[in-house]
Amino acid sequence: MKVCIIGNGGREHALAWKLHHSPSVTDVYVVPGNAGMASVATMVEIDWKHQEKLMPWLVEHQIDLVVIGPELPLVEGLSDAIRAVGIPVFGPSKQASRLEGSKSFAKELMRRYEIPTAKYEVCQDVETGKGIIHQWGVPIVLKRDGLWGGKGVTICETFTDAERVLKEMLNSSEESVVIEEYMRGQEVSLLSFVDGTHVLPMIGARDHKRLLDHDEGPNTGGMGAYAPVPELDGTLEQTIVDAIVKPIVKAMAEEGHPYVGCLYTGLMLTEEGPKVVEFNARFGDPETQVILPLLQSDLGVIMYATATGQLEGISLEWSKQYASCVILASEGYPQQTLTGQRITGDIHTMDTVSMVFHSGTTYETDHYVTQGGRVLGVVGLGNTLEQSLEHAYERVSMIDFEGRQYRKDIGESSIGFCIHTQYRKNSIDKEYN
Repeated sequence: MKVCIIGNGGREHALAWKLHHSPSVTDVYVVPGNAGMASVATMVEIDWKHQEKLMPWLVEHQIDLVVIGPELPLVEGLSDAIRAVGIPVFGPSKQASRLEGSKSFAKELMRRYEIPTAKYEVCQDVETGKGIIHQWGVPIVLKRDGLWGGKGVTICETFTDAERVLKEMLNSSEESVVIEEYMRGQEVSLLSFVDGTHVLPMIGARDHKRLLDHDEGPNTGGMGAYAPVPELDGTLEQTIVDAIVKPIVKAMAEEGHPYVGCLYTGLMLTEEGPKVVEFNARFGDPETQVILPLLQSDLGVIMYATATGQLEGISLEWSKQYASCVILASEGYPQQTLTGQRITGDIHTMDTVSMVFHSGTTYETDHYVTQGGRVLGVVGLGNTLEQSLEHAYERVSMIDFEGRQYRKDIGESSIGFCIHTQYRKNSIDKEYN
């Protein structure tokens, strides 16, 4: 099977790497890809927006499956255009992608179908928004309605900040802002393969959105992740699938827009139970970089079955290990990013202990340089969460570029949970043995 991936980030590198090792896949192409993917895929210098070039290329090369990585091509309807020429696509339609493309659409859908999420209101003017903010109190969450690359959400701790952010959002290109109650709890992401009807959940993952340690600083596209999440056991995962994932998939079908592709469900584990934080219409970045190394099933088979409505009866096999990812970002990210910095160290070795996925790199003459905000995703594998983190940070210490920034507390919250759980297990074993 010939597979073409649309995108050029760390998520797409991870997808290309996994598909390259899939027995069902003979050729992997990436449009346009990046310099770090060359060992696992063929780069194709076509802009996905130039469909007059992309469609003939896909047909001429007899591509069997197209996988769309980023959200923008999905929201702009690329999957519909590719399906129109008879090629299966892993990725939702333009209408189904509104689950991510419009936060107000997603919230209204959840309200109609009684899917648990935070209390919210959609406002189009500052005075109405200020009234809601002062009625609900702070902290409070403000969300831009459209796509902002994972950086459209602001948690406001004071009324002054909330009013300022509200004005900034409504004075930009946004016609509306979603005002949401602040939920307390632990965040977790559950990604699922969805073929329009059937749902096949993956293992849970947790990402770190804030730039700085201890969840401080501005929101980013993601500064690290790990999987699986120890707090997300089989019972809780099934509750999420039954109460949230399956109902939203059914809702989309009833609305006339069946969902096909990867459905990313961002959740808050609250005292009242799991509630939806957000839906994304594609694989998460960097969640993909920790989920796929643990998948033992043939990704090509699963993706093709998803794209063609044949997921029923398929199951997933997973490694018993943990995977952790630490993102190395450029100086100034996520605001004014400094690029063009020479990268030193081993950024190519992919083994059973650690691997590196390229997000924002390019090759110049005889070396790699930074070409984006998030530059590299360094992944560690291990039999425990702690071991996977040790391997990730050990690899991080071998890579450098000027202005490099990264978080040093990935996985910290779950390590305490693991230690507590193991202590309880050991105590029970001693009591009953």
